[in-house]
Amino acid sequence: MSLPPRLVVVSGPSGVGKGTLVNKVIASHPEVVHSVSCTTRAPRPGEIDGADYRFVDDETFRGLVSSGALLEWARVHGAHYGTPEAQVDEALAAGHPIILEIDVQGGIAIREKRPDALLIFIEPPTMEELARRLMGRGTETEAEVARRLMNAVGEMEMAPLYDVRIVNDDADRAATELACEMAKA
Repeated sequence: MSLPPRLVVVSGPSGVGKGTLVNKVIASHPEVVHSVSCTTRAPRPGEIDGADYRFVDDETFRGLVSSGALLEWARVHGAHYGTPEAQVDEALAAGHPIILEIDVQGGIAIREKRPDALLIFIEPPTMEELARRLMGRGTETEAEVARRLMNAVGEMEMAPLYDVRIVNDDADRAATELACEMAKA
């Protein structure tokens, strides 16, 4: 099954497994382009500039915003994140589906600018499981985990604004469901 060229937005609370699901879809569908967001946050251990994110300073990010180079941008968890519009347009023009793994603020902004985009919200099976996953990552302090969990409550309230909601209770099943939703024209 080949996936059609379209803009797909995947959002959900931090720690819900968005990256895992997106990576599984890309592994089984090499035609999918993964958008690389810009961020002002510091890289986590193992993250690679240009592959996981484009890590930029505040001044560079402000320049991208003021020049109109970002399709969407938002401040999330104390840092700025944004999607370069050129990479989205290039992927679609080349006939590839492109998947954006972004926060809910960004997803809603995409809906306004690109109403034909498919917005998919990834939900945790429970908030307790989300907390366990965040703690298990070991990439944030307890205070950061608490802030992300608090933010998750508000993010979950935005789920009805998305086209599709997928519960990530099993990564293989959820990734298959994500690919199936992407395949629908």
